[in-house]
Amino acid sequence: MATSPEGAPHDDERVSIIDAIADLLETLVEWLRQEAEAIVREKVVAPIQKLGLTLAAAQAAGCLFAVGMIFVAVGLFILLAQWLTYPGALLAIGGVLLLGSVVFAVIKMRMMQK
Repeated sequence: MATSPEGAPHDDERVSIIDAIADLLETLVEWLRQEAEAIVREKVVAPIQKLGLTLAAAQAAGCLFAVGMIFVAVGLFILLAQWLTYPGALLAIGGVLLLGSVVFAVIKMRMMQK
């Protein structure tokens, strides 16, 4: 074992320096890990959570709208059936839907030809 001129071994000094460097690196790695976690949480996780809540609210609103439209349609069908009888109401609604599909098909064909 080599000794310094005063007689103290060099190995103890080297070990303490290596331990100090290791502690510094460990502290640096821990700090970097915490910073990366904070950045990911702030820049990625929070916006995704907001997006998820927005999409869930939009989906709930869409479902409520669809259910409401179903009730309105049933009410209008019953009202129409009182005026025209049930077979007449079904014929009227079916005719309107078929006429609408023909109109959309004609418009689409004209747009495709241009």
